[in-house]
Order: sequence, then structure tokens, then C-alpha cells
Amino acid sequence: MMLDLLMKRRSCRKFQQKTVETDKIEKILLSAQLSPSGKNACPWEFITIEDKETLQKLGDCRKPNQPFLPQAPLAIAVLCNTEKSDTWIEDGSIASAIMQLEAESLGLGSCWVQIRLRESNQGKSSEEYVRELLGVPKHMAILNIIAVGYPEERLPAHTLNEIKTERVHKEIY
Repeated sequence: MMLDLLMKRRSCRKFQQKTVETDKIEKILLSAQLSPSGKNACPWEFITIEDKETLQKLGDCRKPNQPFLPQAPLAIAVLCNTEKSDTWIEDGSIASAIMQLEAESLGLGSCWVQIRLRESNQGKSSEEYVRELLGVPKHMAILNIIAVGYPEERLPAHTLNEIKTERVHKEIY
């Protein structure tokens, strides 16, 4: 049930040093490409990163650094073509969330690393840093990076008691 999956999924920042199988990576990427997008523009593209040296460099993409990125066996950069859609932020965010849910359903953990509107440790924007590192063309915005791998530890699942029902309104605020 989807609600069970949502309650179980927690951000994972400690990963086992175990490679993510190719078929699981393919399922994660397929799930993202099946996500809804405004006017069915599908402006997203993805870069998978498994190279340890590149993952190490990605750890400096944010200030403060993201020490779990170099430890993750897989990172997926989420790019969006800003010329293709005016809802690229929403579309890329939906695809990212769906990838995280698919990863969870496959027994993997994940963590979203925000790139858009963030600064790197290198005195430039996170987006500029990642663009140079991964060779991303200018018309592609870099929304985030999803770290993926087998969790070293699992946080407890959320409970229904954590839900703030006062955030839901009926008919009027």
C-alpha cells in the first residue's frame, strides 16, 4: 500500500558499500520517466554517477559539504530543460520524489541534495559547480542530486500520530 511506503521512507545518509544492481537503477529511472509533467512536456533528463572520484567531488557541491554523497554507491542528477517547459521545477520535483519512492520499494535508501539556489564550497553556485563537473549544457537546469544505496541503518517509520491534521482545511481556510 502506498501509505505504508510513504510512512517507511526516510532520508538515508549512511550507505553500505554495496553496488546498486543495474536492474534496480533501470527501474528507478523508468519510474521517473513515467512521472506526470505539465502538458506532458517531460523536461527532465538524468545523469547516473557511480564513479568514486566523481562522487567524491560531488560532496563539495554544497556549503556545508554533503559528506554522504561520496559514500553513496549511486547518485542521480536531475536536470530539466528550461526551454521545454515553464513547470520544469515542479516536473523535476515530481520525478525526484517518485525515484525516491521507487528506491524505497526496492529496499534502497535515498536522500535529496538540493542544487538549485544553493552555493558550493568552491565559491560558485552549486549548479555551476555540478554543471562543470558533469558537462551539463546551459539550457539544462540542475534541480537536485538523489543519493541512492543500501542503507547502513534505517530510521524508524513515521507514525500516523505525527500527521498534523490541522494542516488540512475543508472548503475555506
